[in-house]
Amino acid sequence: MDRRTFFGASLAGAAKQSKTRTGPVRASVDKLAGLPLAKLRDQYRRDLFDDFLPFMEKHVIDHKYGGFMCNTDRDGTNITGNKTAWYEGRGIWVYSFLYNNLAREKKYLEVARKSVAFILKSKPVQTDALWPKSFTREGEPAAEADTAIYGDLFIAEGLAEYSKAAAEPKYWDLAKDITLKCVRIYDRPDYEPRIGETYLGPGAPPLPGARIQGVWMVLVRLATELLEARKDPEIEEIAARSVDAVMNHHFNPAFRLNNELLNHDLSRPGSPYAQLVYTGHAIETMWMLLYEALRRKDRTLFDTAAERFRRHVEVAWDQVYGGVFRNLQNIDQNIWSVDKVLWAQEEVLIGSLCVAEHTGAAWAGDMFTKMFEHVQAKYPLKQYGFPLWITSADRKVTFEKHAARVENFHHPRHLMLNLLSLDRMIARGGKVSSAFT
Repeated sequence: MDRRTFFGASLAGAAKQSKTRTGPVRASVDKLAGLPLAKLRDQYRRDLFDDFLPFMEKHVIDHKYGGFMCNTDRDGTNITGNKTAWYEGRGIWVYSFLYNNLAREKKYLEVARKSVAFILKSKPVQTDALWPKSFTREGEPAAEADTAIYGDLFIAEGLAEYSKAAAEPKYWDLAKDITLKCVRIYDRPDYEPRIGETYLGPGAPPLPGARIQGVWMVLVRLATELLEARKDPEIEEIAARSVDAVMNHHFNPAFRLNNELLNHDLSRPGSPYAQLVYTGHAIETMWMLLYEALRRKDRTLFDTAAERFRRHVEVAWDQVYGGVFRNLQNIDQNIWSVDKVLWAQEEVLIGSLCVAEHTGAAWAGDMFTKMFEHVQAKYPLKQYGFPLWITSADRKVTFEKHAARVENFHHPRHLMLNLLSLDRMIARGGKVSSAFT
């Protein structure tokens, strides 16, 4: 089957069809996944407000010490009270964004505030030091300082969103300072020499100072959010640098996919990294570039990111069991990690709905429909008698009774971003947006 026609099933209820170089487009969309937009929005609201948030409030949020005890089983049993820099920063963002955009209730702001207080108690004293990886429930460091910048970047993202919720500019300033620190660390020629093991496993050759698509991904999303609140030339430069790296260097024209890792100077490495495409990050990064393009009102960037988003989804699609794979370890040998993770599926839902909302592209609506039906059939745990959704599984998304972690970021982010998108579409009567006019 031709990959370019794979998602050409249907975009129900569309009107005034025309064509562009990327295929049919519609001026309005009345239904997606066979549902009127209002019913689809209702499903998203139930998944957020009736499923995710009550479980978090009852079992994961630490109302005593602040923060998030994500090491929790499906039935709500806390395996440990330990917390991590990653999940604190992410949780601060989720509850601040929820308060800012969907439910202006003090209890949500309070969850974010207590996590901010929790994480800032361990703010590094040295200028270019990073937060510890993990903490006890009470907030004492339980591990050494991290060597990767992701945890600090997530804290910065959380603080940027919290600054808006709390109406406290000092948290935006702190988020910027953390971001600049992380870029300085990332620019060291010896940064994270064992990064290849993340994708290829133990024994992967060292790649010191690697340029990592996943880092640009977090940087560009953080920069977009900071710049939506306040203009700043240093953050603009980070955004521009990240976009250039992803679009002009990580993109490999030989197979029209993005390599995850490059050399420090952005040149292409040799084997095995020349054959590595981490499709999960590529898909996620492309929707973030769509949002950055909307901020800039840059239609060329939007269209190019949309085309590459589509390409990566089509290549990653599992034509046997549905959904997308996240890790193509060797392109020419077609070697994949065949596990399924919820976050990768949800990045497809964010990106495809964004493209459908702002362009009316038929392929985007069809892609959203196909993925929505797959996700709703496979991942919600309600069918097994539990709340929440499966976050990682084998290729068939086989249910397991126990889990070691509650996902407190990608899932609610997907629900909230797509709720806002659907709200906008409904407010326009299904008409495609005029974001670029």
